[in-house]
Amino acid sequence: MSKKLNLTKSSTQGRHSRGYFKPLTTIWSILLLTIVFTAGCQKESSSPSPDPTLSPSEMAASTALHSTAFAPVNLRTAGNFTILTKTGISTTGVTSILGDIGVSPIASTAITGFGLIMDASNQSSHTPIVTGKVYAASYAAPTPSKMTTAISDMQTAFTTANGIIFPAPIVNRYAGDISGRTLLPGVYKWSTGVLISNVGVTLSGNSNDVWVFQIAQNLTVNNAAIITLKGGAQAKNVFWVVSGKATLGTTVNFSGNILSKTLISLNTGAKVTGKLLAQTAVTLIANSVHP
Repeated sequence: MSKKLNLTKSSTQGRHSRGYFKPLTTIWSILLLTIVFTAGCQKESSSPSPDPTLSPSEMAASTALHSTAFAPVNLRTAGNFTILTKTGISTTGVTSILGDIGVSPIASTAITGFGLIMDASNQSSHTPIVTGKVYAASYAAPTPSKMTTAISDMQTAFTTANGIIFPAPIVNRYAGDISGRTLLPGVYKWSTGVLISNVGVTLSGNSNDVWVFQIAQNLTVNNAAIITLKGGAQAKNVFWVVSGKATLGTTVNFSGNILSKTLISLNTGAKVTGKLLAQTAVTLIANSVHP
């Protein structure tokens, strides 16, 4: 009789144990499925949207290029400046600049429209329209040496960026008219100029992705165009390397660093998130420029 009671008790405990663990197993299964689904959605949302106009072979090439990580262009000390030029910076209208600006080997007289006020040290100047300092080769030491180094670094960065061959550049994409396109990260090379019409262009990638645009002639961005960054892409990782001049139309909203062999010209109301590094001059008309 005692043995029978023990067996009954053991059997009852077994049923209770199995009944207890069954809902726990169900809960863990639901949690696991939720985690997997969420991770999949995040992965999908972080992936850049390809250009629907690409052929299957071009799509494969773009996907392969996107998976090849490479470092941003090293600007060295030139990266300490929001605007840096060799022959001058001019502005009219209400301009706003965040960060330092400078010129060399030209003197400070080539910085016009800013209403410069010399600092007590004579090593830099300031102005209400620049949240930062203004430097020129004609200021007191050590500024001339500092500016010589920055200009040299700017020119080196241009040459280096223009000579990148890995990852292999995509050559003459869309014959230089990238208006309305979505471009994945990578190196793009044109033997012509590049046009962005008022419909703008989209750069789709994540926060670590890099774009380098090697442009043999001019970069022309038409009025009201917007450079849209998608998927976490950052302006600091975008480099427009222009062997001709770069012209931004009125009310353009531009993203990226321009390294120009000649002139960078911003028309009325254009906004830039990035740096303007020109081996001749930068001209501004009531613009906003910040890194």
